Amino acid sequence: MKNTTVSAELMSLLVDATAREMKVAMQYMLQHTLFTGEDSTGSKAAGFVASHRSVFLPGKSLKKIAITEMRHAEAVAERISNLGGALPSQPLPFVVGKTLADILEIDKAEEEAAIKLYNQIIETAGKEGDDRTERLFKKILSDEEGHHRTFVSLLVEATKGSFST
Repeated sequence: MKNTTVSAELMSLLVDATAREMKVAMQYMLQHTLFTGEDSTGSKAAGFVASHRSVFLPGKSLKKIAITEMRHAEAVAERISNLGGALPSQPLPFVVGKTLADILEIDKAEEEAAIKLYNQIIETAGKEGDDRTERLFKKILSDEEGHHRTFVSLLVEATKGSFST
């Protein structure tokens, strides 16, 4: 059902956003498994799940963010569908990383790229008078800025050695 007309440029940005959201949802979920699984002795990975500290825990944070990113992918895909566009058939390629610091650097950069892309979508949608897309991406942008803050905080903790691996 087509309820408005958008430029090819905006539609392309929306398709890119959907593929990006699918990518990071998968990336973060796979990373989450690295920090919430059991070790060879059957105990939870040290300090990640069982910790009582009042900081974000990498594994749990990654899982929560992955679920939010999948919800974003769904919302953007629905918007594309409402506009009569073609959905991406697969996510963008992703990288899991090997160490906690490596993963957090990768994820921080992903969120920075999302913030840049979503500001571009908000600006383009605003120029085109597409209020629904603009509102959707303002909400998603707020989430992405929160994810970025989480990854920055986790990276600070990781570099201080607050998490054992």
